[in-house]
Amino acid sequence: MAKKTFRIGRVRGDLRGKVWYLTYHDQGKRHRPRAGSDLETAKKLAAQINSELESETPTALSFKPVKLSQLRTLWLDHHEHVARSSIATINRYRAATQHFVDFLSQSRVPSSTSTFRAEHAAQFVRYLRTIQVHPNGHPHAPQRPLRDRGIRYILQTCRAMLNFAIRRRHLPPYAENPFATLEVDRMRVEDSKTICLFTADQERRFLEACDVWQVPVFLTLMSTGMRAGELSHLLYPEDLTDDLSELVIRNRPALGWSRLTAFAQR
Repeated sequence: MAKKTFRIGRVRGDLRGKVWYLTYHDQGKRHRPRAGSDLETAKKLAAQINSELESETPTALSFKPVKLSQLRTLWLDHHEHVARSSIATINRYRAATQHFVDFLSQSRVPSSTSTFRAEHAAQFVRYLRTIQVHPNGHPHAPQRPLRDRGIRYILQTCRAMLNFAIRRRHLPPYAENPFATLEVDRMRVEDSKTICLFTADQERRFLEACDVWQVPVFLTLMSTGMRAGELSHLLYPEDLTDDLSELVIRNRPALGWSRLTAFAQR
């Protein structure tokens, strides 16, 4: 008769029906994870966990659940103080994840990383398609529904936040990112805002309407394709090449702004 139990160091394996369960204590808590129906696989996992217990490293099946609102705080703090992301980037992340916090407070869904599932992420998508927002966050602008690109960006941001949770072991072992199953990047964009480009005559009349300070600003933007944030962080004369043919876009960590080094040709 086959044995229904085994022990590898501090880990015991028990057969219940056709499934092996592992029992061990870590940091004063009893753990009993499911190891599957194959005995050899269960023994390998038990040996790995025992080795991690002996070396006092986090075990393969350990995790520390946190509230999703707390996870948001940890993630934004990581971008501000560790990754040193730009202030504009952090503000965009904060605005995008605020919709997630609002959804959690208004809906009857789990608020912990250990119990939030793909079906709850799908409910969040439905919620986003029903709310009204102020364009660009301006309180006096008339409200409108979120555009498809805005919804996709919010979901991509939440997916990145949950990826951070996986790396920090705030999700159950082997759990998939709840937002990964939504295939966010493949969502159709059906209501994108129409982009109207100036004709040559409109460009001329626009520049003629600018004052003496506005002309060099808008002319530089139009000629190089730089973003407004990139232009506003240029310094004269160090960001100009010696022959004045190129502008160098540099990181400005002291100003809380970063950008990959690039060149804007004249």
